[in-house]
Amino acid sequence: MNIQTPRYPENVIWRPQAGSQEAFLSSTPIFEVLYQGTRGGGKTDCLLMSFGMFTGRGFGSGWKGILFRQTYKQLTDVITKTKKWFPQIWPQAKFNHSEHVWTWPGGEQLLLRQFKKADDYWNYHGHEYPWIGWEELCNWATDDGYKRMFSCCRSSTPGMPRMVRATTNPYGPGHNWVKARFLPDRMNMKVRKDLVDEEGRKEPARLSIFSRLQENKILLEQDPEYISKLAASARNQAEKKAWLEGSWDIVSGGMFDDVFDSDYNIVRPFIIPDRWRIDRSFDWGSSKPFSVGWWAVSNGEDVQLRDGSWRSTVKGDLFRVAEWYGWTGKPNEGLRILAVDIARGIVERELKWGWRDPRDPSWTRVKPGVADSQIFAAENGNCIATDMVNRVRMDDGLVYKGIKWVPADKRAGSRVTGWDQMRRMLKNAHPSPLGPREKPGLFVFDTCDNWIRCVPVLPRDEDDPDDVNTEAEDHNADETRYRVRFSGMMTNGGSTTGHY
Repeated sequence: MNIQTPRYPENVIWRPQAGSQEAFLSSTPIFEVLYQGTRGGGKTDCLLMSFGMFTGRGFGSGWKGILFRQTYKQLTDVITKTKKWFPQIWPQAKFNHSEHVWTWPGGEQLLLRQFKKADDYWNYHGHEYPWIGWEELCNWATDDGYKRMFSCCRSSTPGMPRMVRATTNPYGPGHNWVKARFLPDRMNMKVRKDLVDEEGRKEPARLSIFSRLQENKILLEQDPEYISKLAASARNQAEKKAWLEGSWDIVSGGMFDDVFDSDYNIVRPFIIPDRWRIDRSFDWGSSKPFSVGWWAVSNGEDVQLRDGSWRSTVKGDLFRVAEWYGWTGKPNEGLRILAVDIARGIVERELKWGWRDPRDPSWTRVKPGVADSQIFAAENGNCIATDMVNRVRMDDGLVYKGIKWVPADKRAGSRVTGWDQMRRMLKNAHPSPLGPREKPGLFVFDTCDNWIRCVPVLPRDEDDPDDVNTEAEDHNADETRYRVRFSGMMTNGGSTTGHY
């Protein structure tokens, strides 16, 4: 994308700074643009100006925009910025405080509105907004409402620009879907024109623009120590990386960003020793993804990697060696398949991996594992756990031993305790500065793509920092938490036949 730097008269009140701000305001022909990056890049001001730059152009009341945050309380900062700039640039523009609407003398309007859940779309169904803005897009856990509002981005006025614009930092419950939609980590400043949806229909052009703090010369001139103060306020290296670099690999304020390190927690696959235990964990989902994880538990012996090198282990080390994530390929969207079909899929995979034997369909190396306790609840006489434990008939006619589960602990406090145990095991996987590791750690094979995609970036719940934000894509994290607590139960000598 080539950006032509415009010339401005000296008396201009606000002008885009060189770099990403100029790129953002020059992207008018592109329907969908995400403005993302570090803190302090001036993204909100630029978002407002992308609407304001088309006022007074003769479109009149046809030029109508709407800017969303999840709540009116969150709109406070946006409103403050509009009151700072709009009266200076457009002295005759008026703000209606009760309606949260700016109106220009020519009839142009910018509405500031809340959009909490996807069904809030119906408050705007049938409206025409040629400009739609979203502030902090990662705050929305799914893209449902965001995409539904595309139908409102229209106008009957000839020559009217039509655009969807959003800002965000790499943090929040929507981190995964925003990253998947815009590919901000590898498609920055590359206009994507050949896009099609799940049904093969062509989609409008899309662009991600990265905003870097160092571009904001005005802020840094007014506060030369801003970067050092921002760095000093970060709680850990991962948070510092997100704030100062806008990294999409990890997010600040997440549940695991201070204890997860891909250099230590992600490992290359190896042949699992015969004496190690293998079992599964399971989180049920239908409209949302289900997640099956296969785990190997070390007995303390060393293992040989496929390149011939060796690595040591600690007794009790937990390795996620395989997974099946039941999604459509779209973040947080499930396959909607039956429990019996999931059971059949588990058997198919275990046959492929050599953990079942077609010569002896009753044999399996995989021990019963822990699962979401809701699968044991009977509804209208049906029970998911019962459907899965029944013998599984495959296409070749062979009938295999079914899938047995142990119910996960969902008593009061179990979630917070489970996250804490999971954090400790992730940290235990790191080298000890005092000598060899002594406590069991949590490791993940680098072939477990969806675990790696989802779990390290899980945000904390803002209202309960000891828990994750349950609107985020947390299914494989839940299933891991069940398994970590299951390890603790076995270590303490408890029963594995019921609730624990």
